[in-house]
Amino acid sequence: MRNIIVLSGDIIASTSLTDEEKSVLELELKTLISMIENNFSIYGRIIKGDYLEMVVENPENALTVAIIIKCYIKSIFLNTTISTSRSKYFKNYGIRLAIGYGELSRYDKVNEVIDGEAIYYSGRKISEERPTYNKERIVIKNTLFFNSKDEKLNDNINCILALLDVLLNNATAKQCEILYLRLLGNSEKEIANTLNIKQPTVNKQLSSVGWNAIERSTSYFKSTFLALHKIW
Repeated sequence: MRNIIVLSGDIIASTSLTDEEKSVLELELKTLISMIENNFSIYGRIIKGDYLEMVVENPENALTVAIIIKCYIKSIFLNTTISTSRSKYFKNYGIRLAIGYGELSRYDKVNEVIDGEAIYYSGRKISEERPTYNKERIVIKNTLFFNSKDEKLNDNINCILALLDVLLNNATAKQCEILYLRLLGNSEKEIANTLNIKQPTVNKQLSSVGWNAIERSTSYFKSTFLALHKIW
C-alpha cells in the first residue's frame, strides 16, 4: 500500500469560547471540510467539536491543505465577543496541525474508519503538543508539525513548517482569508470580487503575508512527495 498523509488538528484554547461560539466553530469546520473536498481528494471528520482529522489521498497536496485549514480558522470570528485571557491564543494561532506520513492499514470513508501508521504519526504528535490543554498559562512554540518514520524527511519538512509558522501566526484574519482563497486557486481578481475589495489591495495583502515564500514552500512540498510516490 502506498503512503498517504493524515492531518490531525486541535483548536487552540477552545475552552475560551462560549457554547454559542463552539457551535459556530463546528459549523465552520464542516464548511471548511466541504470546501476542501470540492478542491482536493480528501476525507475529513470532526471529533468532539474541536478536533479535526483529515486524510489527504494525494500527499503532495497536504501542505496546501494544511495552510488552508490554518488560514480559514484564523479568518473566522472576526467580530467575536470573547475577551478572556486565553482567547488571544485562539485568535492568534487558531489550530495546531500535525502532518502524518505513512501507510493506512484500514481506510473506509463510508464507515468512518481510519487506521494505520499515518494517523498514529499525526495523532501522536498532536498529543505530545497538547500539555497546555485547560491550563491557564499557555506556551505555544509551533503549530505546524510533520512526522513520519524518515527522520531526514522530518527534519527537512519541519524546517519549512517552522518558517511558515512565523508567517501564518503573524498574519491578520483578513490576510488569512485572502491567502486561503488564493491557495484554493482563485486569481487576485476573483478574490477581489469575492471580498468586494480592489485587486491591488489583494496583491498588497498577499505580499505582506509572504505569498512568494508560501507558494515556493507548497511547490517544494509537492515536488518532494511526487518524487517519493514514484519511489514507492
